[in-house]
Amino acid sequence: MTSVTRRTKMISLLLPLGLLLGGCAETELVLHTAKQMTSHEPANSSGYYKIGNPYQIKGIWYYPAVDYNYVETGIGSWYGPKFHGRQTANGEIFDMNAVTAAHRTLPLPSMVRVTNLRNGRSLKVLVNDRGPFARSRIIDLSRRSAQLLGFQRAGTAPVKVEIIADESRRLAAIAQGQSLPQVATAPSEKVNIAALPGSQAPASTSKVVPPRVQADALKPLPEQAVNSKAPVSGTPRIYVQAGAFVYRDLADKMKRLLDPIGPTQVAEAVIGERRFYRVRIGPLSSVEDADQMLELVSASGYPEAQLVVD
Repeated sequence: MTSVTRRTKMISLLLPLGLLLGGCAETELVLHTAKQMTSHEPANSSGYYKIGNPYQIKGIWYYPAVDYNYVETGIGSWYGPKFHGRQTANGEIFDMNAVTAAHRTLPLPSMVRVTNLRNGRSLKVLVNDRGPFARSRIIDLSRRSAQLLGFQRAGTAPVKVEIIADESRRLAAIAQGQSLPQVATAPSEKVNIAALPGSQAPASTSKVVPPRVQADALKPLPEQAVNSKAPVSGTPRIYVQAGAFVYRDLADKMKRLLDPIGPTQVAEAVIGERRFYRVRIGPLSSVEDADQMLELVSASGYPEAQLVVD
């Protein structure tokens, strides 16, 4: 059977699935499935600007939007060989050896800074795909990005994700065909490391790792090949957040209901001019424990629960 015949057969199988699912809510899931069923070697590709409509995956709604103030902490993961050479959500070709990532709601493309909260490494990453679709994760990095940040072997890490507003605006303008000065916006493999509590700040040196190195030849980035930066505040702690309220009595009520499940607390947070009371279980000792607790809390009647990192 020729490759064209195989591709035609695959499309004929996917079309009925798309009709059954219907609507924009499930379109993202179909596209995500199609990525797993097609494969070819990476090639040069120019993607397009995309925000997208709200969509639903596994019962959870996501709302893509322009947000140049975006900052979030949570659990990061990575994806690689199964998607290598396949089309991303904005039409580019995924290369697991490039410094890229998938995000559920940010515009495509966007530029973000991702910091591994366990070792202080941070890296500028190009967002050009949608995902991850496991709700306990906030970003899915390419394998190369995970290697540079030091968590490829672990598979996951507590991370902080911050949008780089100026570069993201520039990327959006270029992707939409606007005339701008040719300023480099592609991420390099330059890694910063912040001093963690209880450790000494690294020497102020820097190194840019040559891009597109073959995966089997990659080694962990030397600790000396860094730029010193402001310290990361505190050791990351992982919680399951079941809800957030503006009234303390409602938060206390949820806490009493969740106390039998695990160590539950009500934490105050001020966002803008409003005070919120967040109901959390934890801290949990590992990402695996946090995933299990999240499933337990969800099954107990709190489907909107999520993992958070402080």
